[in-house]
Amino acid sequence: MSASLPRTRVGVWLIGARGSVATTAVAGCAAVAAGLQPPTGMVTETPPFADSGLPPLASLVFGGHDTTDCPLPKRAEELAADGVLPHGLPAAVAAELAAADAEIRPGGPAPGDTRSTERLIAAFTADIQDFVRRGRLERAVVVNVASTEPAADGADLPPSSLYAAAALRAGCGYVNFTPSTGLHHPALAAVAATAGAPYAGRDGKTGQTLLRSVLGPMFAQRALDVRAWSGTNLLGGGDGAALADPAAAAAKNAGKERVLADTLGGSPQGEVHIDDVPALGDWKTAWDHIAFDGFLGTRMILQTIWQGCDSALAAPLVLDLARLTLRAHESGIRGPLTDLGFYFKDPVGQAPSALGEQYAALVRFGQRLREAV
Repeated sequence: MSASLPRTRVGVWLIGARGSVATTAVAGCAAVAAGLQPPTGMVTETPPFADSGLPPLASLVFGGHDTTDCPLPKRAEELAADGVLPHGLPAAVAAELAAADAEIRPGGPAPGDTRSTERLIAAFTADIQDFVRRGRLERAVVVNVASTEPAADGADLPPSSLYAAAALRAGCGYVNFTPSTGLHHPALAAVAATAGAPYAGRDGKTGQTLLRSVLGPMFAQRALDVRAWSGTNLLGGGDGAALADPAAAAAKNAGKERVLADTLGGSPQGEVHIDDVPALGDWKTAWDHIAFDGFLGTRMILQTIWQGCDSALAAPLVLDLARLTLRAHESGIRGPLTDLGFYFKDPVGQAPSALGEQYAALVRFGQRLREAV
Protein backbone atom coordinates (compact mmCIF):
# COMPACT_ATOMS: atom_id res chain seq x y z
CA MET A 1 0.00 0.00 0.00
CA SER A 2 1.44 3.39 -0.98
CA ALA A 3 0.58 6.95 -0.08
CA SER A 4 0.11 9.40 -2.95
CA LEU A 5 3.50 10.74 -4.03
CA PRO A 6 4.25 14.47 -3.65
CA ARG A 7 5.73 16.37 -6.56
CA THR A 8 8.99 17.15 -4.77
CA ARG A 9 11.00 14.15 -3.64
CA VAL A 10 14.13 14.01 -1.51
CA GLY A 11 16.59 11.20 -0.85
CA VAL A 12 17.76 9.35 2.24
CA TRP A 13 20.94 7.37 1.53
CA LEU A 14 21.56 4.86 4.32
CA ILE A 15 24.97 3.43 5.16
CA GLY A 16 24.18 -0.07 6.40
CA ALA A 17 21.04 -0.01 4.27
CA ARG A 18 20.13 -3.68 4.80
CA GLY A 19 20.58 -3.67 8.57
CA SER A 20 17.84 -3.82 11.18
CA VAL A 21 17.68 -0.07 11.84
CA ALA A 22 17.59 0.82 8.14
CA THR A 23 14.96 -1.82 7.35
CA THR A 24 12.77 -0.65 10.22
CA ALA A 25 13.13 2.97 9.11
CA VAL A 26 12.18 2.21 5.50
CA ALA A 27 9.23 -0.01 6.46
CA GLY A 28 8.12 2.39 9.18
CA CYS A 29 8.25 5.41 6.90
CA ALA A 30 6.06 3.65 4.33
CA ALA A 31 3.61 2.46 7.00
CA VAL A 32 3.19 5.88 8.63
CA ALA A 33 2.97 7.68 5.27
CA ALA A 34 0.19 5.31 4.20
CA GLY A 35 -1.68 5.71 7.49
CA LEU A 36 -1.13 2.08 8.48
CA GLN A 37 0.65 2.97 11.73
CA PRO A 38 0.84 6.08 13.98
CA PRO A 39 4.13 8.05 14.10
CA THR A 40 4.94 6.95 17.66
CA GLY A 41 8.48 7.99 18.63
CA MET A 42 8.83 10.63 15.91
CA VAL A 43 9.45 13.99 17.55
CA THR A 44 9.10 15.75 14.18
CA GLU A 45 5.45 14.67 14.10
CA THR A 46 4.64 16.54 17.34
CA PRO A 47 3.04 20.03 17.42
CA PRO A 48 6.25 22.12 17.84
CA PHE A 49 7.35 21.04 14.35
CA ALA A 50 4.01 21.12 12.55
CA ASP A 51 4.82 24.24 10.51
CA SER A 52 8.59 23.86 10.14
CA GLY A 53 8.45 22.94 6.46
CA LEU A 54 9.81 19.43 6.97
CA PRO A 55 9.59 17.12 3.94
CA PRO A 56 6.55 14.82 4.13
CA LEU A 57 7.31 11.18 4.86
CA ALA A 58 5.78 10.25 1.50
CA SER A 59 8.43 12.39 -0.24
CA LEU A 60 11.38 10.36 1.12
CA VAL A 61 13.14 8.06 -1.35
CA PHE A 62 15.55 5.50 0.12
CA GLY A 63 18.77 3.93 -1.13
CA GLY A 64 22.17 3.23 0.33
CA HIS A 65 25.35 1.20 0.66
CA ASP A 66 25.76 -2.17 2.33
CA THR A 67 28.19 -5.07 2.27
CA THR A 68 25.49 -7.74 2.65
CA ASP A 69 23.09 -9.02 0.00
CA CYS A 70 19.98 -10.00 1.99
CA PRO A 71 17.09 -8.19 0.24
CA LEU A 72 15.12 -5.69 2.32
CA PRO A 73 11.80 -7.56 1.91
CA LYS A 74 13.38 -10.70 3.35
CA ARG A 75 15.07 -8.77 6.16
CA ALA A 76 11.73 -7.18 7.01
CA GLU A 77 10.11 -10.62 7.20
CA GLU A 78 12.84 -11.71 9.63
CA LEU A 79 12.22 -8.66 11.80
CA ALA A 80 8.47 -9.34 11.80
CA ALA A 81 9.11 -12.93 12.89
CA ASP A 82 11.21 -11.56 15.77
CA GLY A 83 8.44 -9.16 16.82
CA VAL A 84 10.28 -6.01 15.74
CA LEU A 85 7.84 -5.17 12.94
CA PRO A 86 4.08 -5.75 13.19
CA HIS A 87 2.83 -8.98 11.68
CA GLY A 88 1.75 -8.41 8.10
CA LEU A 89 3.56 -5.09 7.69
CA PRO A 90 6.32 -6.43 5.37
CA ALA A 91 3.65 -7.59 2.91
CA ALA A 92 1.73 -4.31 3.18
CA VAL A 93 4.81 -2.22 2.29
CA ALA A 94 6.50 -4.77 0.02
CA ALA A 95 6.61 -2.36 -2.93
CA GLU A 96 8.39 0.33 -0.92
CA LEU A 97 10.89 -2.18 0.48
CA ALA A 98 11.62 -3.55 -2.99
CA ALA A 99 12.05 -0.04 -4.41
CA ALA A 100 14.55 0.88 -1.70
CA ASP A 101 16.39 -2.42 -2.12
CA ALA A 102 16.82 -1.72 -5.84
CA GLU A 103 18.70 1.46 -4.89
CA ILE A 104 21.26 -0.25 -2.62
CA ARG A 105 24.84 -0.43 -3.93
CA PRO A 106 27.80 -2.51 -2.70
CA GLY A 107 29.62 -0.89 0.20
CA GLY A 108 33.17 -1.40 1.31
CA PRO A 109 36.01 -1.67 1.34
CA ALA A 110 35.59 -5.44 1.26
CA PRO A 111 38.48 -7.73 2.24
CA GLY A 112 41.04 -7.70 -0.55
CA ASP A 113 39.83 -4.39 -2.01
CA THR A 114 42.98 -2.67 -3.28
CA ARG A 115 41.40 0.63 -4.30
CA SER A 116 42.99 3.76 -2.90
CA THR A 117 41.20 6.04 -0.46
CA GLU A 118 40.54 8.52 -3.24
CA ARG A 119 39.09 5.89 -5.56
CA LEU A 120 36.81 4.56 -2.82
CA ILE A 121 35.49 8.03 -1.97
CA ALA A 122 35.00 8.76 -5.67
CA ALA A 123 33.08 5.51 -6.18
CA PHE A 124 30.80 6.13 -3.18
CA THR A 125 30.24 9.73 -4.30
CA ALA A 126 29.27 8.57 -7.79
CA ASP A 127 26.72 6.12 -6.31
CA ILE A 128 25.07 8.90 -4.30
CA GLN A 129 25.05 11.37 -7.18
CA ASP A 130 23.59 8.75 -9.51
CA PHE A 131 20.82 8.07 -6.97
CA VAL A 132 19.93 11.76 -6.84
CA ARG A 133 20.08 12.21 -10.60
CA ARG A 134 18.08 9.13 -11.59
CA GLY A 135 15.44 9.79 -8.96
CA ARG A 136 15.20 13.46 -9.94
CA LEU A 137 15.55 14.31 -6.27
CA GLU A 138 15.75 17.86 -4.98
CA ARG A 139 18.48 16.90 -2.52
CA ALA A 140 19.60 14.00 -0.33
CA VAL A 141 20.99 13.26 3.10
CA VAL A 142 23.41 10.45 3.93
CA VAL A 143 22.74 8.71 7.26
CA ASN A 144 25.20 6.23 8.75
CA VAL A 145 23.34 3.43 10.57
CA ALA A 146 26.00 0.75 10.05
CA SER A 147 27.52 -1.37 12.82
CA THR A 148 29.99 0.32 15.16
CA GLU A 149 33.60 0.22 14.02
CA PRO A 150 36.69 0.50 16.28
CA ALA A 151 38.05 3.99 16.85
CA ALA A 152 40.31 5.18 14.04
CA ASP A 153 43.98 4.36 14.58
CA GLY A 154 46.46 6.12 12.34
CA ALA A 155 46.16 8.18 9.19
CA ASP A 156 44.06 5.75 7.16
CA LEU A 157 40.39 6.65 6.83
CA PRO A 158 38.02 3.99 8.26
CA PRO A 159 34.89 3.09 6.23
CA SER A 160 32.67 5.53 8.14
CA SER A 161 34.99 8.40 7.19
CA LEU A 162 35.06 7.33 3.54
CA TYR A 163 31.27 7.52 3.43
CA ALA A 164 31.22 10.86 5.29
CA ALA A 165 33.69 12.37 2.82
CA ALA A 166 31.63 11.01 -0.09
CA ALA A 167 28.43 12.51 1.34
CA LEU A 168 29.84 16.03 1.51
CA ARG A 169 31.59 15.69 -1.85
CA ALA A 170 28.24 14.74 -3.36
CA GLY A 171 26.76 17.92 -1.90
CA CYS A 172 24.54 16.07 0.55
CA GLY A 173 23.77 16.58 4.20
CA TYR A 174 25.31 13.98 6.53
CA VAL A 175 24.21 12.35 9.79
CA ASN A 176 26.37 9.94 11.77
CA PHE A 177 23.98 7.90 13.94
CA THR A 178 26.83 5.60 15.03
CA PRO A 179 29.81 6.03 17.40
CA SER A 180 32.13 5.43 14.43
CA THR A 181 34.64 8.11 13.41
CA GLY A 182 32.88 9.61 10.39
CA LEU A 183 33.77 13.30 10.03
CA HIS A 184 35.69 13.29 13.32
CA HIS A 185 38.86 12.03 11.61
CA PRO A 186 41.63 14.67 11.62
CA ALA A 187 42.13 14.22 7.89
CA LEU A 188 38.57 15.44 7.29
CA ALA A 189 38.79 18.55 9.47
CA ALA A 190 39.18 20.83 6.46
CA VAL A 191 36.35 19.06 4.62
CA ALA A 192 34.02 19.54 7.57
CA ALA A 193 35.05 23.16 8.06
CA THR A 194 34.20 24.06 4.47
CA ALA A 195 31.13 21.84 4.12
CA GLY A 196 28.52 23.28 1.81
CA ALA A 197 25.83 21.18 3.48
CA PRO A 198 24.69 20.58 7.07
CA TYR A 199 25.89 17.65 9.15
CA ALA A 200 25.03 16.16 12.53
CA GLY A 201 26.07 13.35 14.88
CA ARG A 202 27.32 11.26 16.43
CA ASP A 203 26.04 8.10 18.18
CA GLY A 204 22.25 8.04 18.43
CA LYS A 205 20.86 8.21 21.97
CA THR A 206 18.17 5.53 22.21
CA GLY A 207 18.17 3.82 25.62
CA GLN A 208 20.66 3.71 28.47
CA THR A 209 22.25 7.06 27.65
CA LEU A 210 18.84 8.64 27.15
CA LEU A 211 18.08 7.79 30.78
CA ARG A 212 21.50 9.04 31.88
CA SER A 213 20.89 12.40 30.21
CA VAL A 214 17.75 12.77 32.36
CA LEU A 215 18.96 11.27 35.63
CA GLY A 216 22.38 12.94 35.65
CA PRO A 217 20.93 16.47 35.74
CA MET A 218 18.39 15.35 38.38
CA PHE A 219 21.17 14.35 40.78
CA ALA A 220 23.11 17.55 40.06
CA GLN A 221 20.07 19.82 40.45
CA ARG A 222 19.08 18.18 43.75
CA ALA A 223 22.69 18.49 45.05
CA LEU A 224 22.99 14.73 45.57
CA ASP A 225 26.52 13.32 45.46
CA VAL A 226 26.87 10.43 42.98
CA ARG A 227 29.68 8.17 44.14
CA ALA A 228 29.48 5.42 41.52
CA TRP A 229 27.53 4.70 38.34
CA SER A 230 27.95 1.27 36.78
CA GLY A 231 26.08 -0.33 33.93
CA THR A 232 25.66 -3.48 31.89
CA ASN A 233 24.30 -3.90 28.36
CA LEU A 234 23.03 -7.22 27.03
CA LEU A 235 22.82 -7.01 23.25
CA GLY A 236 21.96 -9.42 20.46
CA GLY A 237 21.88 -9.08 16.69
CA GLY A 238 24.57 -7.41 14.61
CA ASP A 239 25.19 -4.68 17.18
CA GLY A 240 26.00 -7.19 19.89
CA ALA A 241 28.43 -9.01 17.60
CA ALA A 242 30.11 -5.78 16.54
CA LEU A 243 30.48 -4.58 20.12
CA ALA A 244 32.04 -7.87 21.19
CA ASP A 245 35.19 -6.25 19.79
CA PRO A 246 36.73 -4.39 22.76
CA ALA A 247 37.85 -1.51 20.52
CA ALA A 248 34.33 -1.03 19.15
CA ALA A 249 32.86 -1.28 22.67
CA ALA A 250 35.29 1.40 23.87
CA ALA A 251 34.11 3.73 21.10
CA LYS A 252 30.50 3.10 22.12
CA ASN A 253 31.10 3.62 25.84
CA ALA A 254 32.94 6.92 25.36
CA GLY A 255 29.67 8.70 24.66
CA LYS A 256 27.90 7.11 27.61
CA GLU A 257 30.62 8.26 30.01
CA ARG A 258 30.79 11.73 28.47
CA VAL A 259 27.13 12.38 29.30
CA LEU A 260 27.77 11.65 32.98
CA ALA A 261 30.90 13.78 33.11
CA ASP A 262 29.09 16.72 31.52
CA THR A 263 25.89 16.54 33.58
CA LEU A 264 27.47 15.64 36.94
CA GLY A 265 30.52 17.87 36.63
CA GLY A 266 32.85 14.89 37.02
CA SER A 267 33.16 11.17 36.38
CA PRO A 268 31.92 8.85 39.14
CA GLN A 269 33.42 5.44 39.75
CA GLY A 270 32.20 2.55 37.62
CA GLU A 271 32.00 1.64 33.96
CA VAL A 272 29.69 0.05 31.39
CA HIS A 273 30.06 -3.59 30.37
CA ILE A 274 28.68 -4.82 27.05
CA ASP A 275 27.84 -8.50 26.59
CA ASP A 276 26.96 -10.10 23.26
CA VAL A 277 23.95 -12.40 23.73
CA PRO A 278 22.95 -13.61 20.22
CA ALA A 279 19.75 -15.22 21.49
CA LEU A 280 18.32 -11.76 22.25
CA GLY A 281 18.20 -10.88 18.56
CA ASP A 282 17.27 -7.22 18.08
CA TRP A 283 16.33 -6.75 21.73
CA LYS A 284 18.51 -5.32 24.47
CA THR A 285 18.59 -4.94 28.23
CA ALA A 286 20.45 -2.10 29.91
CA TRP A 287 20.92 -2.10 33.69
CA ASP A 288 22.37 0.78 35.74
CA HIS A 289 23.40 0.78 39.39
CA ILE A 290 23.81 4.27 40.89
CA ALA A 291 25.30 4.78 44.36
CA PHE A 292 24.75 8.26 45.79
CA ASP A 293 24.91 10.16 49.09
CA GLY A 294 22.05 12.17 50.52
CA PHE A 295 21.78 14.58 53.46
CA LEU A 296 24.23 13.86 56.30
CA GLY A 297 26.01 11.34 54.09
CA THR A 298 23.13 8.85 54.03
CA ARG A 299 24.06 6.24 51.42
CA MET A 300 21.39 5.30 48.90
CA ILE A 301 20.99 3.32 45.67
CA LEU A 302 18.99 3.79 42.47
CA GLN A 303 18.76 0.97 39.94
CA THR A 304 17.19 1.15 36.48
CA ILE A 305 16.39 -1.54 33.93
CA TRP A 306 15.69 -0.62 30.30
CA GLN A 307 14.43 -3.40 28.05
CA GLY A 308 13.69 -2.46 24.48
CA CYS A 309 14.04 -3.10 20.78
CA ASP A 310 16.97 -1.11 19.45
CA SER A 311 15.68 -0.85 15.89
CA ALA A 312 12.24 0.37 16.99
CA LEU A 313 13.90 2.96 19.24
CA ALA A 314 16.36 4.12 16.58
CA ALA A 315 14.24 4.15 13.40
CA PRO A 316 11.96 7.10 14.29
CA LEU A 317 15.02 9.13 15.29
CA VAL A 318 16.66 8.35 11.95
CA LEU A 319 13.56 9.60 10.15
CA ASP A 320 13.50 12.72 12.34
CA LEU A 321 17.15 13.47 11.63
CA ALA A 322 16.78 12.90 7.91
CA ARG A 323 13.84 15.31 7.71
CA LEU A 324 15.46 17.98 9.88
CA THR A 325 18.76 17.83 8.00
CA LEU A 326 17.04 17.93 4.61
CA ARG A 327 14.99 20.94 5.68
CA ALA A 328 18.09 22.68 7.09
CA HIS A 329 19.86 22.11 3.77
CA GLU A 330 16.89 23.55 1.90
CA SER A 331 17.00 26.61 4.20
CA GLY A 332 20.65 27.28 3.36
CA ILE A 333 22.04 26.14 6.71
CA ARG A 334 25.56 24.71 6.48
CA GLY A 335 28.05 23.08 8.80
CA PRO A 336 27.44 21.45 12.20
CA LEU A 337 23.83 21.20 13.39
CA THR A 338 24.56 21.70 17.07
CA ASP A 339 20.86 22.09 17.88
CA LEU A 340 20.25 18.43 17.05
CA GLY A 341 22.22 17.30 20.12
CA PHE A 342 18.92 15.98 21.55
CA TYR A 343 19.44 12.88 19.41
CA PHE A 344 23.09 12.09 20.18
CA LYS A 345 25.48 10.93 22.88
CA ASP A 346 28.36 12.91 21.37
CA PRO A 347 26.80 15.85 19.47
CA VAL A 348 28.84 18.10 17.21
CA GLY A 349 29.73 21.54 18.51
CA GLN A 350 29.30 22.92 22.01
CA ALA A 351 25.94 21.48 22.99
CA PRO A 352 24.49 20.78 26.46
CA SER A 353 24.25 17.15 27.60
CA ALA A 354 21.06 17.43 29.69
CA LEU A 355 18.03 16.20 27.74
CA GLY A 356 15.77 19.07 28.83
CA GLU A 357 18.21 21.70 27.54
CA GLN A 358 18.73 19.72 24.35
CA TYR A 359 14.99 19.50 23.73
CA ALA A 360 14.62 23.25 24.22
CA ALA A 361 17.38 23.83 21.63
CA LEU A 362 15.65 21.44 19.22
CA VAL A 363 12.33 23.27 19.54
CA ARG A 364 14.12 26.57 18.87
CA PHE A 365 15.66 24.99 15.79
CA GLY A 366 12.19 24.00 14.62
CA GLN A 367 11.15 27.64 15.04
CA ARG A 368 14.16 28.72 13.00
CA LEU A 369 13.11 26.38 10.20
CA ARG A 370 9.55 27.65 10.45
CA GLU A 371 10.72 31.23 9.96
CA ALA A 372 12.61 30.14 6.85
CA VAL A 373 9.42 28.85 5.18
